[in-house]
Amino acid sequence: MKKPEKAYKNPEFMMSPEARTVRMLCEYLEPAMRFDREKVDQAIIFFGSARLRPTPDKSTRGQAPVSGPDYCALATELAAKLAAWTVREHPAGRRYHFCTGGGPGIMEATATGVGRVDRSLNIALNISLPFEQSVNDHVNPDLTFEFHYFFMRKLWFMQLAAAMIVFPGGYGTFDEMFEMLTLVQTGKAQPMPFVLFGREFWDEVIDFKALARRGLIGAEDLERIKFADSVDEAFAHVSESLSASSP
Repeated sequence: MKKPEKAYKNPEFMMSPEARTVRMLCEYLEPAMRFDREKVDQAIIFFGSARLRPTPDKSTRGQAPVSGPDYCALATELAAKLAAWTVREHPAGRRYHFCTGGGPGIMEATATGVGRVDRSLNIALNISLPFEQSVNDHVNPDLTFEFHYFFMRKLWFMQLAAAMIVFPGGYGTFDEMFEMLTLVQTGKAQPMPFVLFGREFWDEVIDFKALARRGLIGAEDLERIKFADSVDEAFAHVSESLSASSP
């Protein structure tokens, strides 16, 4: 009689609906092990569209985004400036890492900027999708992860977050942004610097003041959000807030 296979070595079982909870747990435990090994416990999170491209390259899947500031160039410049700041101000082992979804667009632009200073500070939390999401060439391979479950990926964004910077984006960016705002609002996460970059975009797509006027959010919820139109403005808010909150 053939020796039976151990359940955890059985690919058919491991990919079955019955083993879904095991797969979920793997997407928590395996990153936790690697973050501990690499001594990563805090990161500045950059969110933004995978569809944005540096000017003048507007090639993208489907209709190109409406023109505006070169947000990819701005993300690269801001990421490089913050990376240089943490390398200058913090000892090795206590520096902030920089976390994105690892794909194209704003994610690649951010990783490019960090890579100009220290590529090892890049974290990529990639997600398996049928289109558009592939890992860019600027991430740190030792801190690149591939997720199946969106909620586990977002858990890790929040687990690492010391600050949030959100560039223009679509459904995915909004999903991530509002979940993070909700967790801070409800006390499930600690307050942190939260920057929405590009007032021309945010003023058009979301009326935060209307939410406050209607009593759907409080005045203190508006105060948690900082709008920035320049690299210097965003850099000053994030670096000064993090410096003030450091023990």
